[in-house]
Amino acid sequence: MKNALTLTSAAKQEPRRFSMPLPEFHYTKEWRLKSSPEAFWPFISDTHRFNHDWANVPLRRVKGERSLNAYRLVRAQFLEFEEEPFEWVRPHRYSSIRRFRPGQLFSEVRVRVQLSPTPDGGARLVYDTWMRPGRWIFAPGFPFGLRYIYFVFDKLIRHYDKVASQPAPSLLALPSAKPVNFAPGGHERLTAARDELLRLGAERKLVERLVEMIETADELTLAHLRPYQLADYWGVPRHEVLALCLWAVRAGLLEFRWEILCPLCRNEKQSATTLSDLQSEVHCDTCNIDFSANFARSVELTFSPNPSIRAREVGEFCVGGPQLTPHIVAQQLLPAGGQRTIALPLEEGRYRLRALELPGSQSLVVVPDGDIEAMVSASPSGWPDEELSLAPSTTLHLENSTRNEQLLILERMAWSDQAVMAAEVTAMQLFRDLFAREALRPGEKVSVGSLTILFTDLRGSTRLYRDLGDAVAFGRVMSHFDTLKDAIASEDGAIVKTIGDAIMAVFTQPAAALRTILKAQHQLANPPDGVTPLLLKAGIHYGPCIAVTLNDRLDYFGSTVNLASRLEGLSSEDGIVISGPVRNDPGVVQYFGEIADLISLEPFETEVKGFEGEQFALWRVRLNMLEKRRRKSKGDTVAQVA
Repeated sequence: MKNALTLTSAAKQEPRRFSMPLPEFHYTKEWRLKSSPEAFWPFISDTHRFNHDWANVPLRRVKGERSLNAYRLVRAQFLEFEEEPFEWVRPHRYSSIRRFRPGQLFSEVRVRVQLSPTPDGGARLVYDTWMRPGRWIFAPGFPFGLRYIYFVFDKLIRHYDKVASQPAPSLLALPSAKPVNFAPGGHERLTAARDELLRLGAERKLVERLVEMIETADELTLAHLRPYQLADYWGVPRHEVLALCLWAVRAGLLEFRWEILCPLCRNEKQSATTLSDLQSEVHCDTCNIDFSANFARSVELTFSPNPSIRAREVGEFCVGGPQLTPHIVAQQLLPAGGQRTIALPLEEGRYRLRALELPGSQSLVVVPDGDIEAMVSASPSGWPDEELSLAPSTTLHLENSTRNEQLLILERMAWSDQAVMAAEVTAMQLFRDLFAREALRPGEKVSVGSLTILFTDLRGSTRLYRDLGDAVAFGRVMSHFDTLKDAIASEDGAIVKTIGDAIMAVFTQPAAALRTILKAQHQLANPPDGVTPLLLKAGIHYGPCIAVTLNDRLDYFGSTVNLASRLEGLSSEDGIVISGPVRNDPGVVQYFGEIADLISLEPFETEVKGFEGEQFALWRVRLNMLEKRRRKSKGDTVAQVA
């Protein structure tokens, strides 16, 4: 470990009463880490967490006119400064500059962090800080202040490296660097909530893990719990942890929050504790865009401890660090006419290079045989139309051909699959059962992306009442709803509403809807001895939908819903009619291949009521029903279908 404190001359000087420039103090320190640059990067680049852990001084953005290129005016207690946008190349380096108002403790603070690999699989970390006092009277204390700051840095970096060097490093494994602050009576409420979760049937091992996290994790982790991230960290199925978190809200252990994310910077721009409080039209002041909330792309459900258990006073400790936008792999601020060359380690996939103040973008794809070097120019005339093909290890030459400073951003196009989006969770039966009143404001309409809509109807239900009598027939119809609800819930779908003896259900994936209806049809047509068989018709379509509130419940409408309801009417007494988007879905193609000997497929074309003048390519799907004796002797067909 090396460190050094040096005094340098002023690079530039503001007009002052004294002719002698204020000194600039430079402190540098080096660490040899056990963890690799890739493993340590999420910890050191999370400047929101780092600033919280060493200083715990929350920041406040100063409202005003939007600054170009994401410059931000910020206050921290009695200090006010302008912060340049961070520059970084993931996972090797980042830097920042803060310029303060005249006469304050600081005039300017610059930071540069560099990570490089070492032969033993670890990393070399070099942390540089340059500070210039705001007045001569403050200068004598700067060497002592810098040494103290780096003393705290050393403890934190060792703390982070210990976790980052583990076999599966995760920020979730990072214990709180400060004493855990429980609310008065919080421990007792935590115990009561844990016991209630266990009483409700939650798996004890998962409950204990969640309780342990609430007891030991830092407040920044707990302020933004993502169930799928927890599941991946714990190595358990994602749907189990999502269900646990939903039940934990009901038990009083957690509470949830809906967050609307900007489609460009992907930062939270609005949050609410209920769907009814969300505004569908949102503005991002950083990207200077207006956008509409979309359940599938921009509305995420996150969790945090109930404040009556674990006190929360989390502020904002950094406004622009790299880990705030982890999809951005490189960000560079280039002056007018400036050039920059960066070496990039990239994962395979699609990327986009854009300038914050210019329209359009340059498309890139990273493939094994891509170019190892490329040049891209930001120009007032626009970006090239052709897509660049880059190698995983490439050198990118950036050029700003405009007359103004430009912030260039290279970002992954893929969104994190660890986010629980509103389109998914609102299509879950458990969510609708536990939070039936969660709905949009009356009159509000929000896109939910593409969903699978299933309509079912009982064949001959009128005759059933005549043959069996009202009481018996009614009981049989109600039990058929139970069969459908269980089958739908097992595939993470949800019943949206019942219409007489018919239902409308929603799923995120077409194959889930097909597995559900085939299983339910088989169970209803082959009941226990002495119970009347039921024949179930169904129609399934997949496409874009709009979420609305009807009868105080979350509902869906649009052409996808209308067509699905019409397809049910085209089905035979125990068949299913599916649309082209369902038939051609990759998951459905795979599923049909697995059960090819159990079903029959019949393609046909027809007009559909309400869609006159358009021919639809449709398919009839039938489950080849086996005799009961044969089914019992050769195995359970339901298990094979499901």
